[in-house]
Amino acid sequence: MKKLAWLIVSPFLASPLFATDLMQAYREAQDNDPTFAAARATLDAGQEKMPQARAGLLPSLTLSGNTVWNENEISQHGGPTITKPHYNSNGYQLTLSQPLFRWQNWVSYGQSKLQVAQAEANFVQARQDLILRVSQAYFDAIYAVENLKAVRANKTAIAQQLESAKKNFEVGTATITDTHEAQARYDLAAAQEIAAESDVEIRQHALQAIIGKMPGPLATTRKDAVLTTPQPSDMNQWVAAAEKDSIAVQVQQAAADIAAREVDKQRAGHYPTVDLVANQGHAKSFAATSTALIDTDYRNIGVQLNIPLFQGGLTVSREREAAANRMAAQSGLDAARRGAALSARQYYLGVSNGLAQVKALKAALVSSQSALDSNKLGYEVGVRINIDVLNAENQVYVTRRDLAKATLDTLMSQLRLKASTGALGEDDVAQINALLDSSTAQ
Repeated sequence: MKKLAWLIVSPFLASPLFATDLMQAYREAQDNDPTFAAARATLDAGQEKMPQARAGLLPSLTLSGNTVWNENEISQHGGPTITKPHYNSNGYQLTLSQPLFRWQNWVSYGQSKLQVAQAEANFVQARQDLILRVSQAYFDAIYAVENLKAVRANKTAIAQQLESAKKNFEVGTATITDTHEAQARYDLAAAQEIAAESDVEIRQHALQAIIGKMPGPLATTRKDAVLTTPQPSDMNQWVAAAEKDSIAVQVQQAAADIAAREVDKQRAGHYPTVDLVANQGHAKSFAATSTALIDTDYRNIGVQLNIPLFQGGLTVSREREAAANRMAAQSGLDAARRGAALSARQYYLGVSNGLAQVKALKAALVSSQSALDSNKLGYEVGVRINIDVLNAENQVYVTRRDLAKATLDTLMSQLRLKASTGALGEDDVAQINALLDSSTAQ
């Protein structure tokens, strides 16, 4: 009996009391999205550039050893062999090298700081992309469910009208044309319902691919949600901020700086290098003047100077290559700034026009509902026909669906506008999340 009671109660415990909201989906994506996990690992790898470059400025210590078996024949010129010594020679050496002047190593160290900054900027970009991907997938799933609800409501209303048309035809108060028109509308609504159900499943799996599990019921936008205008309300200020602070611009700026340093680094191939070198070791070998093995312990320290004279034109060629890459990186920076400015304009207008569209569709929904009520009343008193009511009902559902899409598209434009200036973060997700009603599930 206890087991049976658990089987009866457990489905109620397993079902969520509240719908999943956008913030919860974002948190799940942070832990489970493979693209974001790859970006995090790439950041860890990029941060290793600095200690690698720093190693070129620090001393290096190496230990080497050898052992050799020797078989020699010693004889006088033209005479008999005097001796055939067989022996094993061996030794080891500990070498310390400290760079004193290697300009390319200092340039590489400066480059490494820029490379770390670039890796961090790329990770910020990945975090912003995660917010946008989660939000887009979440809103697509919401809209798919809203569309399905509208299609089903439209189908239900058409089914009622079809039943009414059939009854009216039977009693002679309507023509067979009304019945055929209602039947055609009903068959079309049934096909639309199948397509809408498929779209819901597809959108849910798209969200699952990001958050790592199949989403349950999703919180929808509140009916009393108020969408705000972008602040500041001057598009030129958003454009200026995007040209300066866009993550894409920051990444490309770092790339341009790295390319400029690369020119200095390759030019340093013409400069001399100075190293402090110290050795300590031990060797055992056969003395040429006797038949005995001798042990040698040695220590030395000195300064080593290397001056590159000619390397077949390699250094000059690398310098020209670096200069060309610097020009390419600078052009990429200009393109990134223009792209950021275009995105800021596009999404600012998307928000502004979206707000106007939402306002217009809200008014259209009220008008459509009034028109539907009027057509229903006219149908009852005989001044409207069945097709008029069907058209009015369809207009209500289409307007309601369009309003939902316009609202969600405006919210996405708000997020993309913040992303275009490099300012998109978790606080923006929280602001959008506050417009959702998590107490009801779809």
